[in-house]
Amino acid sequence: MTVTARRELVSPATRNAFRSLATDLTIRIVAELWEDHGFAPIPPDELKYQDSGQRRTVFMLYAEGVDWSDPNHVRRALLVFEDFIRAYGSPDEQGMPKWLDDIRVRLERDGFALESDGKISWSNPPVLVRDLSGLSEASGIMIELERIRRDLIDDPSGAIGASKQLIEATAKTALRELAIEVDRNAALPTLISAVQKALKLDAGSAPDGPDGSKAVKKILSGSVNIAVGVAELRNQGFGSGHGQVIAPPGLGVRHARLTVNAAVTWCELILDTLSDPAAPWRGAKA
Repeated sequence: MTVTARRELVSPATRNAFRSLATDLTIRIVAELWEDHGFAPIPPDELKYQDSGQRRTVFMLYAEGVDWSDPNHVRRALLVFEDFIRAYGSPDEQGMPKWLDDIRVRLERDGFALESDGKISWSNPPVLVRDLSGLSEASGIMIELERIRRDLIDDPSGAIGASKQLIEATAKTALRELAIEVDRNAALPTLISAVQKALKLDAGSAPDGPDGSKAVKKILSGSVNIAVGVAELRNQGFGSGHGQVIAPPGLGVRHARLTVNAAVTWCELILDTLSDPAAPWRGAKA
């Protein structure tokens, strides 16, 4: 199995800023703030962090148990951080105190926004929240997700191009997991057709049951059109990847969101079916 390093969504600098808040809280409160959101400490002998401060050490026992590259873990950790802000203090009437402004700056560098009421929100949230750890290799998918997250607001053309590449990366990854070889130069519609047929997601081979119902077949036929449509939009010059004499006029964030959401819908269908132990394709393979 290839171990794929995933980008941490919260930087060590930001985590360190919250760790410093633990200095002025009790050990009990530090532990409770983490445990209130379902986190547990790692065994003390596994902690690599060394500090004479007990409160900061307790903070790190919990922090090192967080998968900072997992959006679901990070969402819960952000709730912990919000509680740390409330436990430590709140902005006074004269404005934001220096300690909170320092945290705000670090959060913004990571792509988060600190609201006036202490809430932390994603500036550009992840577009595909799935556990990819079961894949033998997920780096191709991860890099396209990161491009989409980075470009969605500021570069719609880049996000559209990355959406097409996300579909391609997902199709190739799924076919690899299924040990199905395809021509390395195969066009995207060919890849889409191959993976949907292998997973019994094409309208022609869907088995009995909900997967073979008339309604689901219509949805599956539509999923092919969605994926191919994303590719066509990019190839028509609205997505990055082709040099243009004139930039496409009228292209905006709404077009990028439409394309990204379409691509993610198809990719979720493929990844969910691939990982489902009860999916019909498994019985057919056996």
